[in-house]
Amino acid sequence: MDLLRRSSVFLLILTLLSPTTLSMRFELHSGQMKCISEDIHEKSISVGKYFIVNPNEDHPLPDSHKITAKMLSPKWNTLHEAVKVEAGEFSFTASETGDYFTCISAVDHKPETTLTIDFVWMSGVHSAASKDWSKVPKRSQVKMMELSVKRLFDTVESIHDEMYYLRDREAEMQELNRSTNSKMAWFSFLSLGICLSVAGLQFWHLKSFFEKKKLI
Repeated sequence: MDLLRRSSVFLLILTLLSPTTLSMRFELHSGQMKCISEDIHEKSISVGKYFIVNPNEDHPLPDSHKITAKMLSPKWNTLHEAVKVEAGEFSFTASETGDYFTCISAVDHKPETTLTIDFVWMSGVHSAASKDWSKVPKRSQVKMMELSVKRLFDTVESIHDEMYYLRDREAEMQELNRSTNSKMAWFSFLSLGICLSVAGLQFWHLKSFFEKKKLI
């Protein structure tokens, strides 16, 4: 039991510290836009890149193959913008928790062309856990121990923040489930009431019909 608990904690730590990578290839027609969203936790680092796949590698991309890319924060602040480019990269540290958006649009061109876009977005690396501690000078054994303690402290702090974030998200999902179940219960009772009312009206109509026909 103790071994199972330790294994679960270890897997949880690996999950929390492992970055999330979103990689995709999609097509855009001239003048068309595609937006990709990612739920990112505060203080997490995100990096990404995008480029137009060259349909003919032996020749440069034609002038019609241009895209405009824009990255927005949950409050719609622009974090990255590139206009009429063939490729680009972005990186930022999330200042708040929420949905971040990357929108890529193909430049309008006549006749219409179809572009193939490669897009990679890696996020979820906590800024504290991603510090480059190797650049900090090690003057003595005490300094090395102090450095190790600081590294462990920042890692624990990162895990602590991620666990609180996951707990809050779980609470939100539970509240959503409760609300949905409550609405479904009311809907079921309403449906049952409507069915019984319709059945009663049909029974009353048939009874009146047979009474008029003097069948009963």
